[in-house]
Amino acid sequence: MAGIPAKPNVLLICIDDLRPELRSFGVDYISSPHIDALADQGRGFRRHYVQAPTCGASRYALLTGQYGGSSNSALFERAEKLAEKPDAFPPSMPAWFRQHGYTTVSVGKVSHYPGGRGGPDWDDEAIPEMPNSWDRHILEAGDWQHPRGWMHGLAHGEIRGDATKMDGIQLVEGPDSIYPDGTNTEVAMAELERLTGDESVKPFFMAFGILRPHLPFGAPAKYMEPYAGVELPATPHPEKPGGRTTWHKSGEFYKYNLLEPERMADPEFAMEVRRHYAACVSYADAQVGRIMQRLDELGQRENTIVVLWGDHGWHLGEHDIWGKHALFEESLRSPLIISYPGMPDPGEMTDAMVETIDIFPTLVELAKLPAPAHASGVSLVPMLASAEASGHPAFGYFKNERTLRTETHRLIVHEDGYLELYDHRTPEGETKNLAESQPELAAELLAQIETRLR
Repeated sequence: MAGIPAKPNVLLICIDDLRPELRSFGVDYISSPHIDALADQGRGFRRHYVQAPTCGASRYALLTGQYGGSSNSALFERAEKLAEKPDAFPPSMPAWFRQHGYTTVSVGKVSHYPGGRGGPDWDDEAIPEMPNSWDRHILEAGDWQHPRGWMHGLAHGEIRGDATKMDGIQLVEGPDSIYPDGTNTEVAMAELERLTGDESVKPFFMAFGILRPHLPFGAPAKYMEPYAGVELPATPHPEKPGGRTTWHKSGEFYKYNLLEPERMADPEFAMEVRRHYAACVSYADAQVGRIMQRLDELGQRENTIVVLWGDHGWHLGEHDIWGKHALFEESLRSPLIISYPGMPDPGEMTDAMVETIDIFPTLVELAKLPAPAHASGVSLVPMLASAEASGHPAFGYFKNERTLRTETHRLIVHEDGYLELYDHRTPEGETKNLAESQPELAAELLAQIETRLR
């Protein structure tokens, strides 16, 4: 960890619904120059897995360093228990940094609710999503009126009411600020200036949450230019699974206008939807570029650990799913990049398997803070020191199902004990259930899941 100053700043960039399909991660048709530049300056983790394929539960794991509930209300449930009993849970990751001399700030969607508050419009100061964690938790909704409107907003302040009347795909001419992320990035850049301009608030732990490519797929039209008319690679395994799985009907996706199952059955229209998702990725990438440029302009890059994290993956037709909320690979794998001053061999990607809960102990070790005994993950510092260091199996969950991903296999166990076992070394991947034909291996992996649960 040579080169890291004592008590460095931390900039945590959280991106919603981002698949690990970026140029730096080996996908050459995605335009992601700013994320790629960050990967060139740090360590990208090709095999990073989230704990849950839904925003709230995944962010619970990130921000607490612990396995937790599997719903989007997980952090609010934690907050309610803390209100009744202040020592019901150990400190969150931002609270730990705060307790050790950091100013902690969140901007945008960091916990599940943008701005980190509850209430009908998600702006009630009396209902914090993460008590005792942030010195400031900011969401300036602008034309979108309030955090609830900002969360699913389209161009020029359009707010989701009845989703069936809101277009699921949209491109409008104009600057970045006509969509929610553009204005949010301006707020984040101003907050960086505030944090670095006042000696009394250093060091800082700042989390910056980018909304896109979350539904609806809306972005300024210029971001579609790299994809206009481009034939994207064929979707692997697009058929609905034949046996029992965690497949679902893509209800979040199909409730939007224009996105009906009949239209998605048209390969040309499905390709156009994928292009819109790609445009939203490029729009999110531009926001990464803006915040990193401001960090450089403020002279803080050499004093800052930067983490870029996708809160989960997203199906673009694989297994006949458009969305997340399944325990397949596409829902659970997301990009992770960690960069810090003096990192050995920057730009080398690692294939070490890691989990989201590993981020908390990693940042604490890099910042030379006392280790949190309550964090369930393991530090990734060995992988940061050497891209060849080995990782560990990844555990995940959703509703009442659990899963374990090893170097070669995935096991999924349902509430009633039904098992799915997939071999990633085969062309079939997660389409051929081997649990009945390989019961010994299934039992071995099931024992590992039960150990994790204990």
